[in-house]
Amino acid sequence: MTRKFDDYLNERLKDDNFKEEYDKLDNEYSFAIALIEARNKKKLSQKQLAEKTGMTQADISKIESGNRNLSIRTLQRLADGLDMDLKIQFVSRK
Repeated sequence: MTRKFDDYLNERLKDDNFKEEYDKLDNEYSFAIALIEARNKKKLSQKQLAEKTGMTQADISKIESGNRNLSIRTLQRLADGLDMDLKIQFVSRK
């Protein structure tokens, strides 16, 4: 993220309605960021991950942009393609 975007986001988060909607999307975007980071750490392109999972590069792109709801089966395919274990947790809210 660029500094200008961070400043803009911080300003928008002062609006209670915006913050409420933003918080609803937090898990989806957190997952997308985690997937991108894991893929980059493994030095895989979207196309390479797609080949390892039997998905298309377009599917990987949609997942990474937060534009797809995922089943546990799809999450497992992604974990397998990254040679990682999938761990899903329920944690107490703060």
